Amino acid sequence: MTKATHLCCTCGKVEIETVGTPIISAACCCNSCRTAAARLHAESQILGPFGETRFELYRKDRVRFLRGVDQLQDFHLQAGAKTRRVIATCCNTPIFLEFGGAHWLNVYGGLWPAGSLPPPALRTMTSDLAYASLLPTDVPNHKRQSASFFAKLFAAWIAMGFRTPEVPVNGEFHAKVGG
Repeated sequence: MTKATHLCCTCGKVEIETVGTPIISAACCCNSCRTAAARLHAESQILGPFGETRFELYRKDRVRFLRGVDQLQDFHLQAGAKTRRVIATCCNTPIFLEFGGAHWLNVYGGLWPAGSLPPPALRTMTSDLAYASLLPTDVPNHKRQSASFFAKLFAAWIAMGFRTPEVPVNGEFHAKVGG
């Protein structure tokens, strides 16, 4: 039997289900993730102790939206950006990050109940951190995405028959700049 994990936003109005195991469990240390956390006023929900963002990367065909799709909105760091972060507007909970044209979703680790998030298999984009040398060595710390990272994504795409399903949301979210 395939394991399903039920996740929801902070207030419970948005509920998703992930099916099976993720493609990979990762911690992203890129500047864009930290900038998005700040603009969304969601640092405590997104960023870990080293400024990293925890993600579980799932094939799009293994993520189901059970309720609250009308609460989801896109957030782009800049106009025309192909990367979108999708938040639940009911409580400002980050739900997933999607790269334009991708076959997977980066589901935010903050959705998992305390103590249930799988440990990361790696950290990526550590070159964006000012103090990357202080990161623990419990998992590989890659300066950029590694060849094995891309190989796992490619293997998942093959398993999906090279499909890239759409994930529609309810418009664009405009974060308040400043306070």
